[in-house]
Order: sequence, then C-alpha cells, then structure tokens
Amino acid sequence: MRRSRGLTAALVLSLAGTGAGIGLVLMPEASAITPPVAFTADELPTWQPNGIVFAMDQANGTVFAGGTFSAVNPPAGAGSGTEQEAVNFVALDAATGNPTSCKLAFTVGEGTATVRALVVSKDKKTLYAGGYFGAVNGTPVSSVAAIDIESCTPKASFHPSFPATVRALAVTDDTLYAGGDFNTVEGQTRERFAAVDASSGALKPFVANADEPGRAIEISNDGKNVLLGGDFFSVNNANSHALAVVNATTGAVTKTYNNIPSNSVVKDISADATGYYTGNEGSGGGVFDGRIGLNPDFSEKWRDRCLGATQYVLPYDGVLYSSSHAHDCSTELEFPDGKRNFLLAQRTDHEGVAPAPVDGFVRGPRKLGWHPNANDGIGEGIGPRVMSVAEKNDVKYMWVGGEFTLINGEPQQGLTRFASTGDVGAPTTPVASASSVKPGEAQVRWRTSYDQDDSKLTYRIYRNGSGTPIATVNADSLEFERPQASWNDTTVKAGQAYTYRVTATDAAGNTSALSANVSVTIPTSVQAYPDKVRSDGAQLYWRYDDTVSPYVADSSNGGNTSGIQVNAPTLRQTPGAVTGSSTAMGFNGTSQQVYSDHRQSVGATYTIETWFKTNTTRGGKLIGFGNNTVNSSGSYDKQIYMTNTGRLIFGVYNGSTRTISTGLFETYNDNKWHHVVGTQGPGGMTLYVDGQNKGTNSATNSTPYAGYWHVGGDNLGSWPTRPTSNFFAGQIDETAVYPTVLTQAQVKGHFDLAKAPTDTVSKVVTSEDTYINQGAPNAAYGTSTSLAVRGTSAYETYLRFTLPAAPSGQVLKAASLQFKTSSQAGAGTADTVSVVPVTGTWSGAGTTFNTKPTLGTTPLGSIAGVPDGSAIQSVELDTAAVSSLLGTSAGLGLTSTGTDPMWIWSSESTAADAAPQLILTFGPK
Repeated sequence: MRRSRGLTAALVLSLAGTGAGIGLVLMPEASAITPPVAFTADELPTWQPNGIVFAMDQANGTVFAGGTFSAVNPPAGAGSGTEQEAVNFVALDAATGNPTSCKLAFTVGEGTATVRALVVSKDKKTLYAGGYFGAVNGTPVSSVAAIDIESCTPKASFHPSFPATVRALAVTDDTLYAGGDFNTVEGQTRERFAAVDASSGALKPFVANADEPGRAIEISNDGKNVLLGGDFFSVNNANSHALAVVNATTGAVTKTYNNIPSNSVVKDISADATGYYTGNEGSGGGVFDGRIGLNPDFSEKWRDRCLGATQYVLPYDGVLYSSSHAHDCSTELEFPDGKRNFLLAQRTDHEGVAPAPVDGFVRGPRKLGWHPNANDGIGEGIGPRVMSVAEKNDVKYMWVGGEFTLINGEPQQGLTRFASTGDVGAPTTPVASASSVKPGEAQVRWRTSYDQDDSKLTYRIYRNGSGTPIATVNADSLEFERPQASWNDTTVKAGQAYTYRVTATDAAGNTSALSANVSVTIPTSVQAYPDKVRSDGAQLYWRYDDTVSPYVADSSNGGNTSGIQVNAPTLRQTPGAVTGSSTAMGFNGTSQQVYSDHRQSVGATYTIETWFKTNTTRGGKLIGFGNNTVNSSGSYDKQIYMTNTGRLIFGVYNGSTRTISTGLFETYNDNKWHHVVGTQGPGGMTLYVDGQNKGTNSATNSTPYAGYWHVGGDNLGSWPTRPTSNFFAGQIDETAVYPTVLTQAQVKGHFDLAKAPTDTVSKVVTSEDTYINQGAPNAAYGTSTSLAVRGTSAYETYLRFTLPAAPSGQVLKAASLQFKTSSQAGAGTADTVSVVPVTGTWSGAGTTFNTKPTLGTTPLGSIAGVPDGSAIQSVELDTAAVSSLLGTSAGLGLTSTGTDPMWIWSSESTAADAAPQLILTFGPK
C-alpha cells in the first residue's frame, strides 16, 4: 500500500513579467526547484539491472527493486565496481544508489521467474513480494513471499500457495491483499483477488472474484474498503469494469464503475489524505490512458485523459507524479499528439474552483515543471513502470524503475533516482530578438527557456555588452509550452543602435549562456505599416526579421505569441512586402511551416492577415488554425489557402465547410507581393485581396477547439478545390491575427501603407583606426587591438569612415558614433570625450604623436563620462555636419581634456561588436 507523505500548502505558479530599473536584479526567492515540485530532474548515479524493473518499495533508507533481470552493473562512467549477480531482486542504498549487502534470488523450476509487486509492512520490518517464482534463496514459496528486512531472509513459515502470477500487493497491520492471474489460493476459489494473514499466510474469508486479471490494490484511508484495479468487467458478479471498491473484510462490492472504456484497464492505484488515484492503460481507438482522481467517498473528482499508457501514480506532498509515455494531452489543453513524455507531475487537486466538465469529465490539474526524460527501452517499450520515494540523511529521493535504457539522454537502464536537493541543471539558452517601430522604444523579445525542474525562471536583459542587466523579468514555461516573454526599453534614443542579450536563471541560481547578440537601430520617425498593425490591435504579429532558427518573434503590442519554425524555412528574404529593411520568410512547399508557441482558442470574431509572393502551381496553406503543431492537424479551419491555379480561398468549418473564393480568373501566383485578409464576426465572413473586397457570406461562427496558428502549411484534407500540396511554396511576410474584425477602410489602409516611405539605416564600420601616445612620441599603433583617449598626457584616437551618399529622395535624419570600451580594468573615464573632425592627413601605419594630424575645433558630439566595464557606447553627432561628409572618406578624432584615460576596442580586435562604427539613419525629405 502506498501513501502520500503529506501535503504542503498550495503554492501558486503564475506568469509574471516586470521591467526593472537599470542595474536592478531581482534574485529569485524560491527554493532550488519550483514548488510544489519536490525533486530535481537531475539524474543521480545509480546501479542498473540488465533487465526490467516492475516493482519497488522502500524502508529505512533502503530501496527494494524487483523485476526480470539477473545482474546489476555500476552506473555509466562510475569508474569502479563490477557486475554483481542479482536474480530478479536488488536492494540499494537510497542515498548512494549502490547495492546493499541484502541479496535475494527469486527463482522458479520451470519458466521465467519474475517479481511484479513489492510492499513493506507498516512497521517497516517485513517486505512482501509477489510475482511468479517458486523459491527465494532456495526457500520454497509459491509466487508470494515475506522477507524479514533486518536479516534479509525469507520467512519460511509464511507460505500461502498462489498457483499463478501475483501482480499487486497491499498490506495492513494484519492482512496482505493480493491481485493477479490466479483462480485459486490454498486450493480454494479466489479469482484474481485474495487476502491472507500477514503473519501466517493463512487464507482469509475475503472474496472478491473477478473475471479478468487483477493489477492494482489500494486500501482505503479508513481501512474499511479496498480499491481493486485490473482488466475485469465484473467483481462478485457485479458489473464493474477495471475499477471497483469492496469491503476490506468480506470482499463484498461497495462501489462499481462503468465509465472506463472497455479497451482500457487500471494498472495502478494510490492514495493520499485527500483521495485516491488510478493509472490507466488501453489499446485501440477511444482508449483511456491517463489518470483519475477520486474523492474520499470514491466519487470521481477529475480525469486526465492524456494518451500514453500510465503505469504508475505516486502522490507526494500535494503533487501526483506519474510514469507513462504520454504523447497526446490535447484534451487537457496541453501538448498535442507527438513525442513521448515519460515522467510527469501535476497537483493532486485543482487550485481554486475546478473547471467545468468537458465531455462529461473534469480535466485533470495542469502539468507542473518536472520533466525528466526517458525512452521506450526494452521489453514492451513502455519506458518507466514504477516509482518510490525514499529518505535518508534528511534528503528525499524519487526512485524510478522500468524498461528504459536512457535517462535525460544518458545511458541508464531500468533504475534511476532524483533528489530533493542539488539542482545543477541550467535552463536552455533564450533565443532573443529586438525591434523598434517608433522613436523612444525598443521591443526586446525572447522565446522562454526550458528547465526540467523549474517552471518559473528569471530572465536578465543586458544592453550594449554591459555586465550589469538593464532589466529583470520573471516568466513561466514548460517543456511543451515556451511562450514569448518581452520587455520594452524606453530609454533608447532615436538614430542610435543598441544590442541586447538575455540569460535565464532558475531558482537554484543555475544560469544559461547568454543569448546571441541582437541589434536594433531606433528610427527617427514612426514606421507607418508596423505601427498601424500594432495600433489596430494585432495580438499576433510575425514580421519574419529573425536571424536565428527556430524562433519567430511576435511584434504585437503585448500579444507574446511567437512562432516556431518547422524544417528550417529560409530566413531574411529580401525585398520584403513593405518598404524598409524588414524581411520575409521563404517556404519550400513540401515540409516547412511556422506554428504558434502555445495552445489557444479563437473567438467568433477575428481577422487573419498576411502578405505572400509565389509562382507555385501546387497551391498550399498560407495561414490557418489547427489542433496540432508539427504533425498534421485533425481539426483545421479559419484558414486562407491557394489553389493550384492561384485562386485564394478563405474558409471555416461550423458543421460544414463555409468558404469564400476569388474569381475564376483572379489568380495570384504571379510572383508579386499580394496582401490577403480574412475576417469573421457578427456580420459574417469577408475576404479581401490587395485592399479590395472579394466576397462575403453569412457564416458568423466556426466549430470551437483549442489549437495553434499555422503559416506555410497544415492539413487541407477534404476542403473545396484542395490543392496538390498542403504546404505553400513562396515567400510570406507581415502575418497578423486580430481579436476583432478589421473594417474595409483598415484593410485598405494597411495595403496602402506597405509602400509608405520609411527610414533606412546604414552602419559604416571604420576602415582604418589608430591612436597616438605622447608618452611614446615616435610609436605608431595602427595594428593595436585597442585605442585610447586622454587629455594629459595625451592619447588621441583617429577613425576613418567611407560614408555613403544619401539614398535617392532621402536625407540624413540622425547620426551617431558607436564604440565599445575594452575589457581591461578602468577602461571607462570620468572625463568628457569629444568627437571632432580630423582635418589633417594620417595613416594607421605611420602616424605618431610627433606626426599627428590637425583636428577641427568644433565638436560633432560628445559623451560626458563612460562607465567602467566593456560595453557599447553611442555618441549622438551633429546631423548637419555629418551630412556635409556624405559620399566622402572622412576622419573623426576622439579627444579629451582630462587625465582619466578611456580605452576602446579597435577594428583589429576580435571581441564581439568591437569595431567602431557610424550609425546613419536616412528618411524622406
């Protein structure tokens, strides 16, 4: 009998995003793992059997494991120890994972011996074993044995006769209950369930005859009843499938269940102070593979209908841990059908009010941030099969046994364990992006990281290479749900360039690597098209300016619905659909797409919008909604797709397909950019192309379901004029989804603004640089990796730039000089540094203090002090003065009148973002 170790107070997991002031770091206050999870996901070294573990229990810091194996081996990389014989049983130290001196061999004369159930008596003195075996260390038994734990010897006087496999055991002070394949015990009829005296093994009058095998037994909290689980359809001739409750003394049925599908069975039952839990397995269509939570009166409180053969359930401190190979939790509004998830955790009860029933069942509590990984392994390919919590030296250990051969990607067979302390795994590195559509604001976005045992992570944003974060943000994420997090930098200046990097830290202080540098130049005027999309209320806005796979940033105002690329679409295709530097994404028409990062529902009112460019004759989906991610969706609509001839169709499903199509000769596969919009609301559906209304209908609703937005591909089966390909070949840009119906005027406005004039930015890296040193008047520093500026004794830095001419129809709107202080101590300065024209001649190879060039007297700009630490600095320059230098090769000097030197990287440095550069922003005249 397994019991929870008690309940902790409920702790709320919430999504929190807050921007902090410059330099402020909010350290996490949580324990090393995110409550209420009690264990890390970091596997510990554990001896491993050469077969399968089916049963586990623990006592006094020792873990007992039984199954079908013949030996145990040291963990991979242990460096010591050799294989030890272990015949279907091994006892291990809970804290070290090493075998103890207790050796028991479970054998049988004919067939294959196996141990399928282990349970420890309440006084921790006796270990009961069940399975298929005829002897323990040579002592005759019959598929059930009692072991004295202190001496590690079988109790010869305990010898009940079970002629077939025993699969489940539960024990009280005086009674041992058994379930399995047997039809008799001690020669008397006991079909699949029986009870014997816990001391003598004498058969008790308990009768609970079932028509199919028993697999699970749990004793009620008051000891008056016993919960039975298995394959059966009747108990004592009462119809009850897979689960039943019977009187603990007589076996008389007290509660039946007939709402578990006929092709599903109960594999495990467990209990805590608040109720009971079942683990279920099935095969075929319509199975129930998940978990049930029962109230103390045995009524159902929730049902988790994830698919994936749950083998074991273990409640511990308010969390239900389970072993399975869950691959589809769509009914729970979690991950869709896809890869297998072997070890999961969820609260034993809903926080607050439980959700309303769906299809007659209350959904299970949401999954928590505990996600060690395993594999199918050997045998039936089930993966983990059994779990147990043991404690030693005030540390608690979650032990897991089964068929797996890998844990967290590392070789480990049959047994593994996780501790309540010692979290050492760092979160994955965030994938970041940055953009700006108006002066005074930069939007920094990143895909949240994944940590196997921490769902709440702390993100620190670093600007311009500084070692001090400019902001701190807390956000939640799970293995299967990593939404975008974002922070707006409102201290930026128009015309200047900024770089950002992000780290993720868990509650134990483990920190990811820095994300790749992302850069953004702040425009001098509002960028008309993206600003209008944002102000019109887009809650998803993908601009496809990303530089790193697989992330597609959401540029909406607070929507935080990023995209995940599938099969590496081509990034940064130019020119994009709108004027300016924004780029598009290319799709191959066979396998590439983008889907949104979290499951959501779509209301009856919405707008979908995108731009596309193609010459395909195979059609494909441009944008749509579906209930899966990488795999083809089974439910899919709210979509715009192209036919083989290039016509466009906007369609929804509300019991039948409702579509609007462009005309027979209105085709758009002409390799030009086109704008398409579909709306649905109280007034029905409307399709727009290039700002023009192409048709309406009266459909005001669609079938509701939870799912994901898809761009570039997804299922189109059974839709009218279905194209050859589900996937679109061509370029897509500026995709947006709104929770409202855009008006025709708004749609036309977006189409027109795509060609509105916008800023263009040129970044000009220095072509030559050097500095002079009054203390070494004849030395040239043209090959130095660093440059210096000081008034006395003098250092002066010279930079040469080849400036472009202004683009046709544009003028210079802003100019700034960007450089990066070096990593040496004291690289910053308290003095003001000025940028002045270099009017004399100079060269990197030949210029020294004695041959220094003449400098202009009117500064182009200045910076009043630079902090220590290697970071990018920007100096705003006089626009009119720089305009006069456009189209020429110009020299700029850095000077100071003080005594505190500043050291910066030169163009010869290999440091990131080292080379000094000019940021030139051009805009319409």
